Amino acid sequence: MICSRCIYDDRIPYITFDADGVCNYCRLHDQLQREYPTGDEGMARLRELAAEIKHAGRNREYDVVIGVSGGCDSSFMVHLAKEKLGLRPLAAHFDNTWNSKTAVENIHNVLRRLDVDLFTHVVDNREYCDIFKSFLKASVPDIDTPSDIGLATTHYLAAAKYGIKYIFEGHSFRTEGISPHGWFYMDAKYIETVQKQFGSHKLETFPNLWMMRWLRWTIFNRIKKIRPLYYVDYKKEDNKEFLTREFGWKWYGGHHMENRTAYFTNNYYLPRKFGIDLRHCEFSALVRSGQLTREQALDEIQKPKPFDEGILEEVKKRLGFSDEEFERIMNLPPKSYRDYKTYKQRFERMRWLFWMMYKLDLVPKSFYLKYTRRYE
Repeated sequence: MICSRCIYDDRIPYITFDADGVCNYCRLHDQLQREYPTGDEGMARLRELAAEIKHAGRNREYDVVIGVSGGCDSSFMVHLAKEKLGLRPLAAHFDNTWNSKTAVENIHNVLRRLDVDLFTHVVDNREYCDIFKSFLKASVPDIDTPSDIGLATTHYLAAAKYGIKYIFEGHSFRTEGISPHGWFYMDAKYIETVQKQFGSHKLETFPNLWMMRWLRWTIFNRIKKIRPLYYVDYKKEDNKEFLTREFGWKWYGGHHMENRTAYFTNNYYLPRKFGIDLRHCEFSALVRSGQLTREQALDEIQKPKPFDEGILEEVKKRLGFSDEEFERIMNLPPKSYRDYKTYKQRFERMRWLFWMMYKLDLVPKSFYLKYTRRYE
């Protein structure tokens, strides 16, 4: 069965359909749409937030931390903060040593033109390669989780260092979609467990987001995460043209392709080992938000995902895999985070706390919905 509104079907984990054939993820989109309006009302809310952020940042060098990757969303967000909202942003970047040249150039071009400082945490190359290799050996879909955790921790490190109370994240449910529950999972305990079991390096330069450290930053330091693109009529194609024209920004070929671990994960590993095509998320989001017709999405999803075979060879070379060893890993029985120690059960027990944190804007609603609910 396929949703009558988007292109999610019954292969998506935990999907349900109502009497009209509309899936629960579409209904969640509608709920978020009501909670986060765009247009004049959305901009008014953003300006109210900006006033709060400026007040919190008084007597400080910066008002807000913005994570940057060289991608479209984060690049536009720096422009939005600096030129539209009048904030003094500090850009923050986690370098897992697998950035594309285009992404690095985009970061520097945009920040230079906007006169924005950059805070960077660079992990040791050998250490990160070992972590990436460990997740491949663990045979789970979450092999790019360390990059996401490293980026989140880098945001908090920058905020804590400079006494900043707000972090801007670049996610938009209208263009990136709502990742199905059960596809991916991430937390610090998960990374530690996998690395201890399969790795050969200690976690020394990798910035892991331990629970007590995270709760201290959010509850006691009151560092809030905001997703400003939730309030903006954000059309990615229009903004790509704007960024190219104004900042010399360059397109890097696809969603999350600014980094080679993400490119390998999304375009090779997930489709071939787990049958996961992230375009379902992106295309369904664009259909729900009226930026793509359902017929166009159904046609596009039939086309094979592009993949540069040179990236596969680079992954094998940097991780020290022979062709035979890599194929053995690809053919291992699929596993999930449930096969390893994580914070998941603790998150479920602390559901009441995270509900309060969500209401206080200390964690995104998506975290509360995905991490504190028990899925059988």
